[in-house]
Amino acid sequence: MIAANDVTSKLDTILVVDDEPDILVAIEDLFENHYRVITASSPVKALDLLRAEPDISVIISDQRMPEMQGDEFLAKARQHSDAEAILLTGYADLKAVIGAVNKGRITAYAPKPWDPAALSGMVASASERHRLTRELNTERALLRGLMESIGERISFKDLEGRFVRVNSSKAASLGLSVEACLGRMESEFVLPDRAAAIAEAERRAIEARSPVEQIEERQGPDGAPQWFFVTQIPILDPSGTVTALATIERDITERKMMETRLRQADKMQALGTLAGGVAHDFNNLLMAVLGSLDLASRRAPDDPRLNRLLKNAIYAAERGASLTQRLLSFSRQRDLRLQTVDINRVIGDMNDLLMRTLGGVIRVEKNLADDLWMAMVDPDQLELAVLNLCINARDAMSENGTLTLSTRNRTVAEGEIPDLDPGDYVVISVADTGSGIPPDILNRVLEPFFTTKEVGKGTGLGLPMAYGLARQSGGTVTIESTVGVGTTVELYLSRTAAGPSEADSEEVSTTEPSRKVRILLVDDDPDVRAVTAAYLNEMGHRVVEASDGVAGIDILRADDQIDLLIADFAMPGMTGLELATQARQVRSDLGVLLITGYADPERVPEGYPMLHKPFNRSELASKVIEAVRIAGKPEEPRP
Repeated sequence: MIAANDVTSKLDTILVVDDEPDILVAIEDLFENHYRVITASSPVKALDLLRAEPDISVIISDQRMPEMQGDEFLAKARQHSDAEAILLTGYADLKAVIGAVNKGRITAYAPKPWDPAALSGMVASASERHRLTRELNTERALLRGLMESIGERISFKDLEGRFVRVNSSKAASLGLSVEACLGRMESEFVLPDRAAAIAEAERRAIEARSPVEQIEERQGPDGAPQWFFVTQIPILDPSGTVTALATIERDITERKMMETRLRQADKMQALGTLAGGVAHDFNNLLMAVLGSLDLASRRAPDDPRLNRLLKNAIYAAERGASLTQRLLSFSRQRDLRLQTVDINRVIGDMNDLLMRTLGGVIRVEKNLADDLWMAMVDPDQLELAVLNLCINARDAMSENGTLTLSTRNRTVAEGEIPDLDPGDYVVISVADTGSGIPPDILNRVLEPFFTTKEVGKGTGLGLPMAYGLARQSGGTVTIESTVGVGTTVELYLSRTAAGPSEADSEEVSTTEPSRKVRILLVDDDPDVRAVTAAYLNEMGHRVVEASDGVAGIDILRADDQIDLLIADFAMPGMTGLELATQARQVRSDLGVLLITGYADPERVPEGYPMLHKPFNRSELASKVIEAVRIAGKPEEPRP
């Protein structure tokens, strides 16, 4: 059984207002089976009821009442309710009816005495109209809320192309208010080419009678490109005829930029992988060349001309090795190795690299402070950052331009430079006399992958990498530029009171082991193996050679006099690390030294010293000492 109050709650509510009790009873009796009826004997009480009852559907009001006339009451009722209004009058007062229509927006009036059937019909129509109006208002509110709450630009047009509804995002894109757009055509607010493209897209959608989607590239207010995913949706009536066109424009600029960055990142990853493989082979070649030249120079007769030629060849090969390492550091991703660095010395060591990279079309001047403080930075990454800044400066200048590379000390006060803590800094300045950077572009130059160079001419990573290095080193980057005058980029690096790191020292220990050891040398490259073996033999060590890991394990099992294993890191079949692991299973006290031609090989467990190709005799000697020491070999040779 359904409770009576549940049924009543589902019925539309009617408010009857009349100063005559008999009238109130008669109307309540007429409608109580189909509506929830509430009554009021005065307009004042009725207004109180309206404040308390927001869901009244129909108001039936008498015209002539002592406290207030019906038309006046209905006008005040509009402030509290959206109910439909019906006016009852016992007089042929046309003026009162017109006043009620104007003030109270009545939908019908009935004379007294009324025809029950006619009055019932009026109430039924009014109740249905109220319900439909509320549903329509709800849908409008939902549509308006949806249109205004999402970021997309939404518009509706008639078949003539005039706006019939737009959201604020669309109106703002045209520089107008919503009201100013209605009834006008979009072609009034855009350039002719854009207007023609819009008309063509709308024509296709109307002809297709189904949604049409496309991606459009446009120019933003700042001149930067923007991308929009545009959907045109024809609105069809029940017969299938197109009556209007809805357009949704979604800004996908960020997504397109992200896709571009991802593609660039994929390129960089592929470049890094390719560079690593090429470097391994190239470093093997350089190892053979440098080692052979070194051995030849020490065994050659005392011929000044021949020695000079050999030294020139060694110098050229060393430059090739240095260039390879610098190029590899661009594609290599690793944590910074911060250390105390003499900045002037780093810049001085870059002379050859800068001369060959920048060419002879510009003049390079240096102004390096004599009393420059030490800085805390990764020297390899600093070289790359300075090189990138110099390349950018060169590209910004025509022939006969001047690039000035300078250093100085600076003490920064609180708030003097944004994003920089107060303190002492070493400043590296790269200034050019080029074309300068416009203000709208200057705000974006530190964005990764942003570049104004032609496709294929720049990655947009030079300045962002320099900025990232500076920030990770406790500093920052500042840029000052004047169009037509030039640009100055400054790197701020934290000062350190410590002395130069050992890694920054030119002195390399060349002390060789006090005793000679028996070494198993495993390398798949015969030229590199021959040079390495020659170095070791010159040092007085006894060397056993193998071309692969399997042969090396066989030798190790058969020869228990082996003190040290030297293995190439990357070999086919069995890598140097795998060989070292198996060798330690055979001989737990075996010393191990791994040699690699890669810039950054995969992580190697502790206890395995690493020597990078190409290396010289002293570097090899130093690593042999380290490997023997780690293995804990006794000073006395084996019997």
